[in-house]
Order: sequence, then structure tokens, then C-alpha cells
Amino acid sequence: MIEPRSLAGGEPLAIRPETAQDEAAIDRVNELAFARPNEANLVAGLRNSAHFIKELSLVACLGKEVVGHILFTHVTIGRDENARRAISLAPMAVAPEHQRRGIGSALVHEGLDEARRLGHSVVIVLGHVDFYPRFGFVPASRAGIKAPFRVPDEAFMVCALQAGALEGVGGEVAYPPEFSKV
Repeated sequence: MIEPRSLAGGEPLAIRPETAQDEAAIDRVNELAFARPNEANLVAGLRNSAHFIKELSLVACLGKEVVGHILFTHVTIGRDENARRAISLAPMAVAPEHQRRGIGSALVHEGLDEARRLGHSVVIVLGHVDFYPRFGFVPASRAGIKAPFRVPDEAFMVCALQAGALEGVGGEVAYPPEFSKV
């Protein structure tokens, strides 16, 4: 278990790697947060793929209740001999009744810290331009990194977890095939 945090009201929040017993709760959180089953199906598909990183599928718990989830999976940037491994942050979800309490921010902080500890150096995210920059994300186009689909430039972002991690990186991101179903 990752060290417990407290929410603004002092309520204890535990963030830890998911277990098999969390799968139904993770599905529920993703379905509620996105108001559709697509992201829950994405998580289930990625969980059964070679792209899944067990240590980077984290849940946020209030007591015994799973109220949030974040997932990082393997991706590549570029092609051929110049391709570089990276990870993608997707999806990140907090149950609607628990949003705007700092749970999503805590998940991102813990996820990035754990990714860094595990030796990952580059993280890609497609997300809210008012949320992710506070964690060090910048438009990926600044590093010559492109999305494989049409998306606003400022919403497709990258974060370097180590100094110099973006040097020599560039090209189109190749996501696991499970993402094409979202």
C-alpha cells in the first residue's frame, strides 16, 4: 500500500495497486465517471494484454470503498529503430459523488511517483488542459510527439519523469489496440 493521504476535510484516502477483488468496483467507477461503459471495457481489455503494468493500476479508497482509479500502460513513440517506449495515463476516473475533493489529483501524483520509481521516463495523456499541466504535462507537439488521431493540440500532452527524457523522442504514439474500441 502507498502511504495514506488525507482529503481536505481530514478524511483518510488510501491509494494502492488494484487487486482482483477490485475489478467490479473499478468498472463501476469508470462507468459512472464517464457515463458509459467504454472506459471500463478499455481497462478490462488492457488488464488482459501485454501492455498492462500491474503496479500502475491504482485505486483510491475511502474506507473499503473504491472511489477512484488510474491506469498507466505501455505505448511507443515513433517507429522502427527510433521507437521509444513510454507509458500512457488512461483512463483516470473518480466516482461522481467524490469528484472535486482532490482524489483525482492524489491518484495522478501517486501514479507519476510510482512510474518514476519503476524507471519510466515519459508519460502521454489525452486530457483536460486545465488539469494535467499542474503535474508537469505540456503539449506533446513541443517534443515533436503526435497523436495517432485528430485531437486539439493542447489536450494531447507529455510529461518527462526524468531530466532529458524527451531528448531525441519524436513521432506518432502507437497505442495498444484496445484503445481503438473507445
